[in-house]
Amino acid sequence: MIVAEGLTKRYGDKTAVDGVSFTVQSGKVTGFLGPNGAGKSTTMRMIVGLDRPSSGSVTIDGRDYRSLRSPLTEVGILLDAKAVHTGRSARNHLRAMAATHGIPRARVDEVIEITGLSSVARKRAGKFSLGMGQRLGIAAALLGDPQTLILDEPVNGLDPEGVRWVREFVRGQAAQGRTVLLSSHLMSEMALTADHVIVLGRGRVLADATIDELVRAWTSNTVSVRSPRADDLARALAGPDVAVTSVEPGVLQIAGASAALIGDTAAAHGIALHELTPRAGSLEDAYLALTEGSVEYQTKGAVR
Repeated sequence: MIVAEGLTKRYGDKTAVDGVSFTVQSGKVTGFLGPNGAGKSTTMRMIVGLDRPSSGSVTIDGRDYRSLRSPLTEVGILLDAKAVHTGRSARNHLRAMAATHGIPRARVDEVIEITGLSSVARKRAGKFSLGMGQRLGIAAALLGDPQTLILDEPVNGLDPEGVRWVREFVRGQAAQGRTVLLSSHLMSEMALTADHVIVLGRGRVLADATIDELVRAWTSNTVSVRSPRADDLARALAGPDVAVTSVEPGVLQIAGASAALIGDTAAAHGIALHELTPRAGSLEDAYLALTEGSVEYQTKGAVR
């Protein structure tokens, strides 16, 4: 497991991470979410010893990362896919990493095959597209067959096939009992991949819960209704527990009433319905509601 306790990082008078505590359990994919500037990358860097905490601690299976005798065989890391020797081929980049830990060359060929790099293994890494660079970074993380994987934006630049491959891959790793910490800004993909999420905002933990728990706590179910008599329907549904919002002429967004109740009410008043669509809250809805006050860079409206 990865355990952070009171983890804090200051840069001068700026506090990037402020008393963060959480546990990343084995056998699950844990999503690591937060707006830009929330402290995710700094936290990941502290987990793997690239930044030293100002206070607090973070351990992997009870040990400080910097005390690990064979890091590649215990923790696989993808923080920056561009951190490669651009003049080396993909295979030689991985062989150089393997040599530092006595990992056999056969393992290099295995991870090249696993990550779909076989056709470009002899090409210089500096010529790789963003997506192929991501695959190479994942191959490097897998090299030592580690028990813990820490992946920062692994689907960045990947095509739909690559995104699906990463999803299935990380879920497969967790199913084998590994610890997986995964950051991404793609909420729809995180909803399909993660079992649990930790959300940071302005350097603090805003939520530490399963996706279902987060969605239930921060969203509500609504029903979209389209009718030529939308105003009459809104009046018929009026009540202290029902919220009706007029989205546009003839279109209502209704919370606090089920689709069945709305349909029955419309029928009882002879009101025709052209659309009746229930809509459950999503991870994206919950995330936006949760982090609304923690976004460092906010847009003010549409660009015209």
